Amino acid sequence: MTEIVVSPFVKRQTADSRFSHFEGSWDELRDMTEAAFNSGNVVDGYRPGVVKVQLPPTGFRSGVAVLKEGDKLIGVFEPRQEGETPRKSTCVVRPEKARPVSVEIILYRHDVLLEGNEHSCDAEWEIISINANPVEGEMPIHPATAMANFFLDDGGTDAKMTDAEFVAQLREAHAWWKDKAFIVPAS
Repeated sequence: MTEIVVSPFVKRQTADSRFSHFEGSWDELRDMTEAAFNSGNVVDGYRPGVVKVQLPPTGFRSGVAVLKEGDKLIGVFEPRQEGETPRKSTCVVRPEKARPVSVEIILYRHDVLLEGNEHSCDAEWEIISINANPVEGEMPIHPATAMANFFLDDGGTDAKMTDAEFVAQLREAHAWWKDKAFIVPAS
């Protein structure tokens, strides 16, 4: 059986954050992810050593909104975690996060995290992100994340892509994200 741990990085994905989150405990998320992983409910991610584990959407909230004409957007410029260079993010205020139609848990293998000294332990896999999709179909990587990875920005993980592969990934990301933004829950 494969050991999976919850990375401290994913713990920023809470009900109060602009990100998708799980309404249960971190232990429950780990157990569900491990069970799905060990049963083979896994697809390849954007590079070797990164995988997506598909989970049922029950108990999750999506931090992504489909924009409507006239929506007022706000921005934040902050690090994703302490010690990282700040990044820009565009958000929309909504009363609450949406119920997703699908959920993927992003796992990074230990050797990939070692490349940037981003591992939190010696476990084989760490949960890095909860991606809860509010619409049908594939939810590609966010364009800003794709660029940070490709250009090796602070906190980016080397995408190990050619320029052509990166442009194809960015084209897909742009097409999907052009009418979406992260949600800032109304308080």
